[in-house]
Amino acid sequence: MKTLELAEASRPLSEYAGNLDEEPIVLVAGNRPVAALVSLADVDKESLALSSHPGFRRVIQAAREEAARGDVVSLEEMKREML
Repeated sequence: MKTLELAEASRPLSEYAGNLDEEPIVLVAGNRPVAALVSLADVDKESLALSSHPGFRRVIQAAREEAARGDVVSLEEMKREML
């Protein structure tokens, strides 16, 4: 992932966007990320809307916290429950 100090971003935004390729550019201010330029070339509108929705991000965060606590179900357990 590329980083760019915000104070040093002197080119027009279109130039940065044109050089994204598959790697995003994270804009930082004093090592603190403040924004990102990400290619949306292969992203559909629904995926973009969902990934930026606060409710969806809360669900993902809760799932990460459950996994960190070890509150998970193995594949084998899932298969037993579903079959």
